[in-house]
Formats: sequence, C-alpha cells, structure tokens
Amino acid sequence: MTRRSWRIWIPVFLVVAFPAGFFLGSRVDAGSAEPAPSGVDLANRSARPETSILRTAGPADPIDAPTAANRQESPESRRFTPIVDAARRVAPSVVSISILRVSQSGPRSLFEDFFGRTQPRSRLRRSYGSGFAIDHTGLLITNEHVVRGADSIVVTDSQGRVHPAAVVGADELTDIAVLRIEEDRVPPAPLGTSSDLMVGEPAIAIGNPFGYLLANAEATVTAGVISGVGRDIRSADERQTLLADMVQTDASINPGNSGGPLVNADGQVIGVNSSIFSRSGGSEGLGFAIPIDRALRIVGELRDFGRIRRPFVGVDPMAVESDTLLFSETLIRRVAPGSSAAGAGLEPGDILVAIDGRPVASPLDWEVGLLDAGVGSEIEVAYRRAGSEREARLLIEELPSESAERLQVLAGLELITLDPQIAVERRLEVEAGAMITRISQRNAAYTGMRDGDVIVEINRRPVASAEDVADLFQYYSGRSSIRVSVYRSGKIYITTFYVQ
Repeated sequence: MTRRSWRIWIPVFLVVAFPAGFFLGSRVDAGSAEPAPSGVDLANRSARPETSILRTAGPADPIDAPTAANRQESPESRRFTPIVDAARRVAPSVVSISILRVSQSGPRSLFEDFFGRTQPRSRLRRSYGSGFAIDHTGLLITNEHVVRGADSIVVTDSQGRVHPAAVVGADELTDIAVLRIEEDRVPPAPLGTSSDLMVGEPAIAIGNPFGYLLANAEATVTAGVISGVGRDIRSADERQTLLADMVQTDASINPGNSGGPLVNADGQVIGVNSSIFSRSGGSEGLGFAIPIDRALRIVGELRDFGRIRRPFVGVDPMAVESDTLLFSETLIRRVAPGSSAAGAGLEPGDILVAIDGRPVASPLDWEVGLLDAGVGSEIEVAYRRAGSEREARLLIEELPSESAERLQVLAGLELITLDPQIAVERRLEVEAGAMITRISQRNAAYTGMRDGDVIVEINRRPVASAEDVADLFQYYSGRSSIRVSVYRSGKIYITTFYVQ
C-alpha cells in the first residue's frame, strides 16, 4: 500500500474507532459496578447526597464525642481522682481578695520642693491574696499579711461576683485575719482537723496565684503531699510571726495563694496556706500552712473578743543543754507568784517534759501548746524534778499585761503598773515601775522612749506605779526639765525632756 493510500484511510479509521471505544468502555463500567448490599433501600441510597472528602466551603461536620457526663462525672473514670473530687468540693468556697492601699507621697523633685509644691499626693497600690468561707454568716479566713494596712478590700467569688469585705479582726503573731461579707454569698468549705495529719498523705493547695494577671476568678489547684508536721521555722523578716508547729507541703504555693485552703484527699480543709521558702520568689517545694485547728481557734477569739487573748500560766521557760540527751530541754527559770503554776507547785529548776501529751523540746513548743489550748482551758503538764517525773494541772489565764488597767499620762503615752507577774511574762529583771504599752511616734522621737520601756525613776525619785508617773509629770510640767531613767533590754538608759 502506498503512502498516499495510508493518508486516505487514517481519517476513516479514527471515525470508526472513537464510537467503538466509547461503547466498550461504558459496558465495562456497568459490569464492574458493585452490587447493592441486601436489605438496602436503593431508592433512598440514590437520594442520599454524596460526601466529598475535600470541601471548599462551609463548616466542618461535627465529630461525635462522649458527653460531659460520660467523660467527667462517672466515678468509674480513671480521671475522676480524689484530687478532682476534693477540688470540686472546696473550690466554690475559695475567693480572690483584692486589697487597695492609699499612701501619701511628698514632692517628686527639687523644683517642686523649691517652689513650695509640697502638697502630698495620694498613691494607690493594689495587692492580691486568697481566702475561703467557713460558715453561712459571711466569715472568711485569710492571712494577716494579706490585708495589713488595707484601706479597701473586695473579694471575688468563683462565679466572678464581687463583694465588699470588712476586717473583723487580725492577729500578726499567728498571721490570721477574719473578713466578713454579706451572709450566704459564698458556700462554706468543709472543715477537717490538723490533729491527725499523716506525712505522705495527699495535700491540695487551692487559691488564686498571680490574681492580678489571671483574667478569670476560678481558683487554681496544685497537688502534692504532706511533707512534714510540727515544723518550727523562723520568720525571714522582723515581723513577730509565730511560724511554729506548721504543716509543710510540696504542693506549689505561689504569690497570691496566701490565705487559701490546704485540703486533704477527703475534700476537707486542714490548713491555711501561709508562706514559702524560696530563693527565687516562686514555689520550690517548701510551702507551709497554718494548722486549721489553730486557725479556727484564732477566728473564734477575733469574732468574740475582737482581739487575741494571750495565754499565761506564770512560767518563764528557757532552753538548756541536756546532760544525757543530744538536744536541749526546757527549764523553768522563774515562776510568777500568785500564778497558776505557783499554785500547782511548780518551781524554778523544774524541767518541762510535755504539755497535754505533746513533747516540749524548746520554749517555742511550750508557747505553741499554750496558744493552741487557749485562755480558759486547763492543761496537763508533765515535768521532771530531781530525776523523777511529775504531773500538774494548770489553768490558762490571760497575760497580766493585757488585762492590766491602762493609764494615759500624756497625749500619746499609755502606761501600766509593773508587778511580779508582768515581770515574769515580759522576762524583765525589774519588778516595779511603770511600763510603756503605747507611745506615739512623735513622743518617741521627742523623749527617746519606746514601747516596752519601764520607767523606774523620775528626777531620782523611784517610780512604783503608772500613777506615780502621772503625778510627777504633772508636778514638773512647765517648771523644769525632767530626768527619766528607763529599763530596756537589761540596761538602764537616761533621757531628759520637758513636759508642757
């Protein structure tokens, strides 16, 4: 066949092959189609819209997920741990506390000072802490250092509602403060006891750390264990804070967590988060909480009396090295005449062994035992004399200096009469005179005297009582300067000033 004839037949071949290929392809697709499964309604199947894997527009179809009840609420779920249960029981009772303090500032530059612009300016400072409700009357517990110096306090509950709060009372020594809001605004937390804590049991710290940074009011939960009980630590600052018999935990206690509850695995409050040991300012696994039993007793005192009645039995204890033991013992240095200890037969030189069954290894243990028992209670004291152990029952009374009559001899100067019981209480070497219980900052700068000083002489005339000071001040007023001898820290100091 010539090349010319091929050119004639190629178009004819294409015209015939194209329809034939189309017919054969459609027959192959029809023969390979998957038969419909039995029991399937073909009419409905054909009416169902086809699903495309790739979509160009429109929302994605939701993926079926377990319901919240099946996912979280089921007690059989491994996620529903005692920590979750405890946090749910206590968290609604936890509040965030916002404190506003107003301070006055002077001139900010030499220019303002030179032109007489010395009008003080008000400066607002905010700080935050945590707390929790303990009853339906609106009482809240927090730390004293959280609300110290506050001019305005508001609390935010777990629902984000804000409530104004007032300070019922605060105690710097135990670092406990009591606030009050309107009743039935925050549910009370379940309260436990700190008397039977076990080292190693779970501990949960709840609060509002960095409250000024977090946008919501929901409490934060951290978990750990009880690392130790009965811990005595020294305050890092000059505050007279009794950080004794504390509960130690490794649950993170961060800034803003102070005042929040420490909770056990049963969802009961066992402590009030108070402090941390840290080099960086954050939690390093050394957190401390005030035992809830002590906190509740302090709350009762502040609620009922507006102050803390300090305990006294008439014993002046001191630590001494033991001859037979590796640690120190607590020896009675002095016994106040007419006190409960004197009436029970305790004498100087006796060794204090235990108070209500709790060992006394140091004077701090003795003070904590008295504080936890409270004024008006009776305690069992075990002591040792001449190698034999004895027991005595003592009634705890209020510190004599707290119950003594106060006399204001000048504006801003308040005195009480010193007696042997107060001398033992304050560990003073003098037993007569007039002790300063309050002196204004102005008078302190003018006279050189301080709180706690004992006035023993005025112009070389002995002072036996606060009334003596009032009489002598009145006699010399406007006449001449007066020379006052005061006892302070074991020494006698002389100061001279005029009384107008």
